[in-house]
Amino acid sequence: MAERKASRTAVLVCQGRAVAEGRLAVGRFADPIAIELLTPAEQEPVRRVRSGTRPKPFGERMEFELLTGTTEVLVVRTVAIDDAVRERGNPQLVILGAGLDARAWRMAKLAEVDVFEVDQPASQQEKRERLGERTATAASVRFVPVDFAHDSLGAALAEAGHDETRPTTWIWEGVVPYLTPEQVEATLDMVGKHSAPGSRLILTYPVPSRVYSIGRTAVQVLLNLAGRNNPMAGEPNRSSWQPERMRKLLGARGFDVTTDVDQLSIARGLDLAIERDSFLASSRVAVADRR
Repeated sequence: MAERKASRTAVLVCQGRAVAEGRLAVGRFADPIAIELLTPAEQEPVRRVRSGTRPKPFGERMEFELLTGTTEVLVVRTVAIDDAVRERGNPQLVILGAGLDARAWRMAKLAEVDVFEVDQPASQQEKRERLGERTATAASVRFVPVDFAHDSLGAALAEAGHDETRPTTWIWEGVVPYLTPEQVEATLDMVGKHSAPGSRLILTYPVPSRVYSIGRTAVQVLLNLAGRNNPMAGEPNRSSWQPERMRKLLGARGFDVTTDVDQLSIARGLDLAIERDSFLASSRVAVADRR
């Protein structure tokens, strides 16, 4: 996550959720808050994609295709994560790398849940400005600014009121690929250390895929050629994982994997028409519960 302000990837993710609202997986996916967290300039690409008409100018077309693909991914993983959060019903929810996530403002099931949003200080400050005076549906929202290069995440959570003796649901969405293997393991160590029995970890992660890597590079090249902003420029992929390796990492920290499903399978269960199968097939959503 860029420290100067909310990462451009976080904005892209928010735009994807705004595109999907009321259009895809209706009845399973909903995020009416997403569009409200975007600036007028950021809302314009959303309106273009929602119109369904592909623009002819090359630059706008590249933005259109990137946002369309992002929307497919966001719908699938959001439904899977939201279902896992509701199913467990833990009294605390920690969102690691929260970005412009709006769960605390849109999920009625969080009415009795204390939500802790963890992010870089500058990113978090921008989000709070975007939120304004909007009222959360969660019992409480605790913003936990953390400079991951210098701060102790466990200490920051404790200072914010997180109670490690009570079960916690952890959401780690869309972050793992941007971390080194060592950083992923260190974060899992922290989560395990501060999770009471009954806690749940929900994470998304990529599997090794040459098709995905080539496709991602191609998108970035085309955006650069079109003279368009590349939201992925400052956040290169640094790790990918085989499911069995991830299962062992989680097991070593006291978590038993209950489900670990590729996002393409989830999409098919939602009857979504997907244009980019390879991207979803190489991404997974894992749910693991603390013993």
